[in-house]
Amino acid sequence: MSNYLSQSWLLNRRHALKALGSFISLPMLECMVPLRAAEKVTATPKRSAFIYLANGVHSLNYQITTEGKGYQFSRSLKPLEKHRDVITPISGLHHPGSLSHHHNCISVWLTGGKLGPSDRNTISVDQKMAEITALQTRVASMEVALTQESLAWTADGVRLPAMRRCSEIFASLFEEPKGGKTVQRRALRRKGSVLDANLAEVRQLEKKMGSEDKGRMQQYLTSVREAEIRTRRADTWLDTPLPAVSDADRKRTNRDIAATMAGDYFRTVYDLMVLAFQTDVTRVATFSMGGEGDAFSIPEIGITESRHQLSHHGGDAGYMEKLTNYDTFAIEQFSYFLTRLAETKDLSGKPLLGSTMALFGSGMSYGHSHGNANLPLVFAGGSDLGLKHGSHLDFNKTAAGFQGYALGADGALTTAHYQLCSRPANTDAHMSNLLLLMAQRMGVETDQFGDSNKVVAL
Repeated sequence: MSNYLSQSWLLNRRHALKALGSFISLPMLECMVPLRAAEKVTATPKRSAFIYLANGVHSLNYQITTEGKGYQFSRSLKPLEKHRDVITPISGLHHPGSLSHHHNCISVWLTGGKLGPSDRNTISVDQKMAEITALQTRVASMEVALTQESLAWTADGVRLPAMRRCSEIFASLFEEPKGGKTVQRRALRRKGSVLDANLAEVRQLEKKMGSEDKGRMQQYLTSVREAEIRTRRADTWLDTPLPAVSDADRKRTNRDIAATMAGDYFRTVYDLMVLAFQTDVTRVATFSMGGEGDAFSIPEIGITESRHQLSHHGGDAGYMEKLTNYDTFAIEQFSYFLTRLAETKDLSGKPLLGSTMALFGSGMSYGHSHGNANLPLVFAGGSDLGLKHGSHLDFNKTAAGFQGYALGADGALTTAHYQLCSRPANTDAHMSNLLLLMAQRMGVETDQFGDSNKVVAL
């Protein structure tokens, strides 16, 4: 560890650019930051969590129709009524780059990027935040996905891997490496040597590549650089004691749950996120409750169909009722997360909810026709970061010609509402404007994120 303490491993930014031999916009990497700077702890840690629900919602039972503070909770959102003062349901936002692109809208939910055969994704807002917070935490960010892949993307459009098993997540956050620190350090440095050799070989290959291959190789290099940074981080933190975890918290979170117990799984992941925030192991977390094509059924409440199947209900009353029940169930678990954040104190003795922003929602609105405008979103927490909640923030109401919400049994009215879920009423209401607000409150110094055109005022 002597070379780490002496900081002989620090990279000079200009030297790194020269060595890479290409016009790479190299970000400020952790390995370029002096050790003492990485040790500096902020007075009030800021945290963010992002939770994704696949295939939109049954909008007729989800949509809130009144704006402002006096709004009435819809049937699906009723479990959040006890949190009225610390949440903001949001209507009318969309990602322009995902309109008409169906199931892969999950890919740009946190990036605001474009979807198309020639488009490459951009950095997700959680990773933009992690650039700021990672210098103070053992784990840069936490990525969990019930099925399919994570919500997190690097600056070069490479998706970060996700964890699924709760015991695996717990071990990555709170357990000593197998074989002890010496064995782990040897393995990490061996991995670092392999990565170095890999980069050297790639530099030789670059000389023989065409432009398309160089683009693909650039994404690969990003993955290698990410692995190198995480390897170096793990080595640096080996001599820092792991946070103490009570027997009760360990029993609650260090376990695996059968797929037939979705609610238990959801709550255990939320408990892991709360524990990670409470111990300041990480300050950024994403949780996908399944991708559009592969989200859990919930046998415990009588739902044996997949969420994707229910979203394509074709007007079947039974399917629509089950989809509403699924929506309500998922929102109940999110309500549990907010309760846990409110009752759990951070290291300074303050409730976590005050310093934690949590965004729950989907990249799709109406799954039956793949409509992805008027996204269902609930923004919560962060009162210590200056956020004021308690109202329904409705961007549809600000659109010229908006005729109100058409909900009910009348077929023509229902069709009009579903059209709202496919074509935005307010074309300037970009979801990236909300992501920009969250990034700024986390300390990211920027006036732009994704395709934002202004910051949401809250």
